[in-house]
Parts: sequence; structure tokens; C-alpha cells
Amino acid sequence: MARGRLRIHLGAAPGVGKTYAMLAEAHRRRLRGTDLVVAYVEDHGRAATAALAEGLETVPRRETAPRYGGELDLDAVLARRPQLALVDELAHTNAPGSRNAKRWQDVEALLDAGIDVISTVNIQHLESLGDVVEGITGVRPRETVPDEVVRRADQIELADMDPEALRRRLAHGNVYPPERVDAALAHYFRPGNLTALRELALLWTADRVDEYLQRYRAEQGIEGTWQARERIVVGLTGGPEGATLIRRAARIAARGSGGELLAVHIARADGLAGSGSSQVLIEQRTLVESLGGSFHTVLGDDPAQGLLDFARGVNATQIVLGSSRRRPWQYVYGPGVGATVTRGSGDIDVHMVTHEHAAAGRGRIPIRRITDLGRTRTVAGWLIGLGGPLLLALVLTRTHGLGLSTDMLLFLSVTVCAALVGGLLPAIAAALVGSSALNYYFAPPVHTFTIAAPENILAVAIFTAVGIAVATVVDVAARRSQQAARSQAEARTLSALAGTVLRGAPTGEGVLTALLDQVREVFQQDAVALLERPDDRTAWRGTATVGERPPAAPEDGDVDVQVGDHLALVLRGRVLPAEDRRLLGAFAAQAAVVLERRRLAGEAAAARREAEGNRIRTALLAAVSHDLRTPLAGIKAAVTSLRAEDVEWDEADEAELLAGIEDGADRLDHLINNLLDMSRLQTGTVTPLLRDTDLDEVVPYALGGVPLDAVTVDVAESLPMVRADAGLLERSLANLVENAVKYRPAGTQVLVKADAVRPARGPGRVELRIVDRGPGVPEHARERIFAPFQRYGDAPRGAGVGLGLAVARGFVEAMGGTVTAEDTPGGGLTMVVALPLADGQGDHHGRPAPHPTDPPDRKAEPV
Repeated sequence: MARGRLRIHLGAAPGVGKTYAMLAEAHRRRLRGTDLVVAYVEDHGRAATAALAEGLETVPRRETAPRYGGELDLDAVLARRPQLALVDELAHTNAPGSRNAKRWQDVEALLDAGIDVISTVNIQHLESLGDVVEGITGVRPRETVPDEVVRRADQIELADMDPEALRRRLAHGNVYPPERVDAALAHYFRPGNLTALRELALLWTADRVDEYLQRYRAEQGIEGTWQARERIVVGLTGGPEGATLIRRAARIAARGSGGELLAVHIARADGLAGSGSSQVLIEQRTLVESLGGSFHTVLGDDPAQGLLDFARGVNATQIVLGSSRRRPWQYVYGPGVGATVTRGSGDIDVHMVTHEHAAAGRGRIPIRRITDLGRTRTVAGWLIGLGGPLLLALVLTRTHGLGLSTDMLLFLSVTVCAALVGGLLPAIAAALVGSSALNYYFAPPVHTFTIAAPENILAVAIFTAVGIAVATVVDVAARRSQQAARSQAEARTLSALAGTVLRGAPTGEGVLTALLDQVREVFQQDAVALLERPDDRTAWRGTATVGERPPAAPEDGDVDVQVGDHLALVLRGRVLPAEDRRLLGAFAAQAAVVLERRRLAGEAAAARREAEGNRIRTALLAAVSHDLRTPLAGIKAAVTSLRAEDVEWDEADEAELLAGIEDGADRLDHLINNLLDMSRLQTGTVTPLLRDTDLDEVVPYALGGVPLDAVTVDVAESLPMVRADAGLLERSLANLVENAVKYRPAGTQVLVKADAVRPARGPGRVELRIVDRGPGVPEHARERIFAPFQRYGDAPRGAGVGLGLAVARGFVEAMGGTVTAEDTPGGGLTMVVALPLADGQGDHHGRPAPHPTDPPDRKAEPV
């Protein structure tokens, strides 16, 4: 059975018309004869959307708890087997008891059954963009869909709308009910938010289109460049001209909208011999990323061909290269990378950029650096290279030689031995000394440097050439072995460096210290300091230091690495060779990254606090404008009625009106107290007075505001005392019990029960449970109900401002306890309040101190 096709309408924000576009497409498909059904469409009370859904066959929703409003009936749709199913809100979380946890999993089941699906999703619901959306709007999306699910769609259509047009739709009541419009316009639907979300949706869709284009070109075998988007590839050698090339390429990319900058460095495939400085490449990577580009490293022995292959692979339109640093005579080795790339670029434009290092960096004849094998091996090699041939000649003259060919093989063995021990120069010396000894002692006429037989001349020449060639090969092998060992050590060090950073928290102070400790240990230094200054005119200050007497300025250390203009990693202890400085550059760059991450984390935390403050202020405004006005309106209406002179009220009516006034005043008092308590918690001014407290005396006072027949109490007098503030505890329990009573089914009671818990390890505690038999709360939403200004499910607006649970948890946590929510066996929700035992508590036999708000002679009354 062929898999169904998925079409997704992607929107930047609610209200841009995704569902409307999906329904319009359904009407077009139906006119073409497609058998389709509405599996699930949510009109959110929008008249135009509801009207467009009329006339389409709809599969009834599966019944759920009232607050969920019904779910997609997957089994019914599969049994109906239409050609096409409309499924709204792809990221939706299904109600408990559904076959799948998420709606996108229902859609996958329909597709597997061969049914085509049209669905909708907003850009903020993509899983990879949650942090980005939270940074833009200050709101973390609770429901998400994996990016791969959306990317696998056969067709993605963007539902786009200008931000101002969307705000006008919102203001006209076409998106949300009137009571939600003001808060939405002031918070989520601000012009800046909508513009950023729109750009996010456009960029994500453009990347999806680009993926499709790349796949199509690969499937069709198209190697030519399609200039649908400007992609600028800049080739880097690791030389000092790289920064100039990157900035020039960035300017070229910025000339057109949507230009993309890609920097590429072609590294030797063997990983041993490569051009360029590691530190320079690190700095250039940072520059590329700061300009919005991406940095790539490609392995290859042919830089020109590797660069062309990369450019064609990314569908590049232009290549930027620097003019050659070669001297004219060096072109005898070949035409150079620039000329080769230009000749093979085809329809890709090539820019050759001049720079100050052109034709200046390689003026000298390249001389291979002699391998550093250590002092002992070098001395031994020279002893073998100079003394070995002479000693062998002395031995052979005593034995009158073994024949010229045999003597030559013996001298060649000495040359190879010198190469193995001392490297190239001692081996060349051994070959020259050995050839001279062969000529003088063993090539007729002996004891002269004259060679009589021509074949002996050829033999000595071949010996010299073979000796030097063997010495060169052995030296190259030793050099490569040494480079491999150094590369392996550097790789291990960099791996440990990455592990140190990844294991540390991005905002932790210990990450930089651990990194600098690692620098001191790896490079055997006495002290390491990361220094920073805001500008060139101010003194350096230590951001992080380790070791004794850390340097206070770059000139105080033996080694320093500059990271940008105002950051430096300074070491004191010993001077490092050039090879170690390359590795030190990686440490310095990583230290800069850790420092920047720490600062960004601090800024993000401050932004989150500001966003939370804005959210609370907006919610407070909504609470004052609605929830506080409702009881005020009732009080004013009752007072106005009582003062009316043209109406005679009997005693019953007057009592009813007065009771209404009292009830409204109590509601106002409760709401204002919660608002004040929340304000105290937000500002950190709650200071609990912790004393040894008995729960069996606090609980009755907490139940004073609920009907007597609504609660059953099971709190034994023998419970151990807890360490708590009696006043704060009473307020917390009152909020929790009132919330449970509010949601309990009619005819049931809320159970308040307390038990002592003494674990084998850790401190003991008392757990107070408030158990109700109401509708309960799904596990994924249990933390959300403790957030300020949150009312879960279908709670009416008049039920409060949503602060009761937040205040209760805040007060209990201020006393060192916890408040958690869990399922009630058989249905419902249980609030668990855990409080620490009083010091030294066993079984309770005494009485607590009086409640701080009670008169001295007040006694607890049973409930």
C-alpha cells in the first residue's frame, strides 16, 4: 500500500489563516471529485472559519472529559478510509486515554494507511525553534512537533500576513474573543514579535525549498550552478590574508537579499602536513561566524579540486580567492590554485582579491625543517655518521676487504643506521664519508682518490645517491611519525578540552577556572590568567586566574595569546615553542567562547526575568480589570438597591443583599491578599518565622473558609511537630483546600490527611495530602498550574485570578518544604505538602506554641 501524501499549511502566528486556507483547499478538492472528510478542525469561534467548514463531511469527535472538547477519532477515520483527511493543529497534545500522545502521531497513522492528509502548524511549534521563539516572545511553546515530521511533508505552503494586518484582524475580533484582545496585542502580538516570527517562518521555509532544490539537482545529475540564491564561497589557506578575503566575500554576499557566505579550508587528507596556522584559522572561523557565515573544513590532497567540488556541492554562485603569495620562479611547480580554480570553475564566477601579503610570503627557497629528534639521538646520529664509516674502513682494511660490492653494502648499512638514529644530516654525512672511504681504501688504485675502472666510478656514485635517498626516506618517515604523535597528542588534548567545557554549566564560574587549570597542566606553567579590558585606554583586569602570582598584564607573562582586541590569555612559567602556541590558540579561543556563553546566559536570564515581570504585569492588569471589578460591581449594585428610596425591601431581601455585599467583600479581600502575597514572593520579601508547629492545630484554622460538610480531616494528634511558620502554613493550606473544594464533584468530600515519613537516609518529614475526586490534571500540565495567573482547563473567569496555588507553593518553599501534585487513585488530584520535622522530633507528646494570629485563650475547634 502506497503511503499517503502530507500537505502542511505553515503559519508564523495564530490568526494568519492556516485553517481557512486548508478548508478552501478542501472545497477545491471536493469540486474535483476527491473523497475527503474533516477529521478534526478547530475554528476557535471564528465565524468565517466555521462557515467555510459547512458542507464538508465531518467525522464526529471522540468523546473525552468536557475540558478537552473532544479529540480526533482515529479509528473512525481509518474505518471511513477517505482519500483525503483534514487534520488541524498538528502539534496538539491528545487527551489522556488516546491511542497516541500527540496528534502528529495520529497523522502518521493515517499516512501509513494510505490516506492523504492536509494539516496546519505554526512556526513556534517546531521543536528546534522553541528556544528561539521564547527569546523573541518570552513565551515557551508547550506543544511541539519534531522538525523532521514537518520536513518530510510532500508539500509545505506558507500562510503569510503582514504584522499590521494581523493586528487589525485581532483588533476587529477575528482571531480571539474581545476580552482577550487587549492582552494579546500588548504581549504576544506586538509588531516586533510578529515581524521576527514572520522572518523565522520565511527563512525556515526557504531552507526547506533549498533542500528540495539540492535533492532535485542530485537526482537529475545536474552539476551546473542554478543561481537561485547567491552563495559566496571563500577559500582560506590559513594565511594572514584570510580576514581580508572574508570581509570582501561578506560584502559581496550582502549586496543581494538572502546571500549566503561559506568559508572553506582544504586540509591535507593525512592530517599531518597542512598549510596555515591553527590559531589563524580559529580567528578566521570566529570572524566568519560573526558575519553570519559558516565555516567548513574539507579533506583533500588537491586544494583546487577540493574547493571546486565543495562549491558545486553547495550550488555556489561565486568563489573568492586571494592573489597568490608565490614568487614568479615558483610557478615552475605548477599554475597555482587560483589559476586552476578559474580554469575549472565553469559557470561559477571567481574573484581574485589582492592583499598586502601577495607575492611576499614565499620569497625564500623552501627548505624543509630538520626533524628535532632530541639531543641524545642527534649526537648519537652524528657519531655514527662520522665515526661509523671510518671505524668500518679500519676493520675492513685489517681483513683486506670482502670485495667492493660487499664493502659498499656494509657502508650503506652504516648510512641507514645513521638515518634511523640521527635523521637526515648525519645520514648524508655517513654517505659522503663512506663513499670517500670506499674510494680511498677499496677502489683501485687504493690509497688515492683516483678510480681506475669506470664501473667502480659508477658503483661509488650509485652508492652515494642510494645512501642519500635512503637517508631522505628514513628522515621523512621519522618526521611523519613525529608529526603523527604530536597530532595525536593535540587531538587528545582538544578532546579533553571539549569535555571540560561540555561538562561544565555554561554560567558556572568553575568552567573557566577548570579550563585555565587544564592550560596550566598541559603546558606546565606556574600561573595562567584570562585578562580583559573594555577598551585600549583602560588597564587589564583578571576575569579568571589560576596559580601563584598570576600575571596582571600581557607583558607580565612569558606567553600571551590575544583573542580579539580586548581579551588575552597570559601564561607565566616558561616560553613555549611555536608548535605549542598553535594548541594554546585553541585554548584561548575556547576560553573566549566560555566567557561569551556565560555573559549570554546572564543576559538571557535577565531577559527572562524581565519577560516574566511583563507577563505578570499584563496578567495583573487583566485581573484588576476583570476579576476585581466583578465583586465590586456586585457590591455597588447591592448598595445602590438598598439606598433606593422608591423601593421597600423586606427583611429577607435586605438580608440577601447584605449577604451579597459581604460575599463580594470576602472575595475582594481574598483576591487582594493573594495579589499582595504574590508581590511579596516576587520581590523576595517573605521572611518566615520558623517555629515548632503542630499540624492538628493549624489545619482547623485553614479550613475556616470552606463548608463544614465539604472536608474530612485525618490529622492525628500524635504526629510529630514540624518546623514551619504557622501563619504562612495556614494561608498555604487554605488556598490548597479551597482549590480542591472548588473542583470536587457534587456530593463528594475533600480528604485532608497527614502522615510522618522517616526514610532510612535523609531527614524525616510530615506529608500532608489534600485529596479530591475531581477531574484531575494531566501529568504534563501539573507544573503549569503552580504558575502565577494560571487557571487550568475550563475554570470560569470568576473563579479567581489564578494565584492560589502559586502563593501556596511559594510560602511552603520559603519554609523549606515542597508542594507537588499527583494523581488520586481512582481519579482526581492530590496535593502533597511536605514539611521538615522539628529538630529532635520523635513521637509528639507536647503542644505547639500558640498560633501567631490567635488570642492567648483561643482553642482549636474540630471540623
